[in-house]
Amino acid sequence: MDMTLDEITISRAIVTDHLNTLIEYMEMDVAVIGAGPSGLVCAALIAEKGLKVGLIEKKLSIGGGMWGGGMMFPRIVVQQEAKRLLDRFGIRSSEFAPGYYTARSVEAVTKLAAAASDAGVEFFNLTTVEDVMIKGDGTLSGLVINWQPVEATGLHVDPLTIGCKMTVDATGHDAVIARQVSKKCGKPDIKGEGTMWADNAESAVVAHTKEVFPGLFVCGMAANAVFGGHRMGPVFGGMLLSGEAAAEQILKRF
Repeated sequence: MDMTLDEITISRAIVTDHLNTLIEYMEMDVAVIGAGPSGLVCAALIAEKGLKVGLIEKKLSIGGGMWGGGMMFPRIVVQQEAKRLLDRFGIRSSEFAPGYYTARSVEAVTKLAAAASDAGVEFFNLTTVEDVMIKGDGTLSGLVINWQPVEATGLHVDPLTIGCKMTVDATGHDAVIARQVSKKCGKPDIKGEGTMWADNAESAVVAHTKEVFPGLFVCGMAANAVFGGHRMGPVFGGMLLSGEAAAEQILKRF
């Protein structure tokens, strides 16, 4: 087969397609920050209902801590209460002991990502949120974004702003968005993450998933970081259930 490739056309296709998408998503219904397991579940479940969802991730890859399993053994553990979410997303699992199920971390990440993509979620990787927009009504209504390499190299490059009706902080242990809002507005009160205590943390992370500032929800480890919950290591049932809980709360608002 004779195929002639035009390098300029290839470059034009990439730039045009992504710029058009970025322009389209300058205003969206829900912005989920952090493409770890809780963010992926949250974004997928919201987008399934027809809402316009953008998923912003600072790293090149998505998946958060789930990729590496436990200490680079590519396996995760999910407890009985969350197994239904593995099944819902077609992630294979096997019972290791009563109430404990193992799954392959790479399969889990890729199937969650595929589900989000199929639902219509738009991904913006290598993108950081460096500030938030809160106007007269006191509601978080926009995000100030920049390229992650700009942040990493300390370049002075002015950012852009996108609008969103709801924001989900799924940035993990750092709770980046909640901390930005707290620094500028004095709330929410960030208590900080506690020590390892898997049993306590798994239930607490779902209980802590809620709106912490008008227009801002927290889920996953960001929720435990805000409310002083413990960490849980490579058991991911709480992450999945927290993402689901955030999606359910936000969908009720729409």
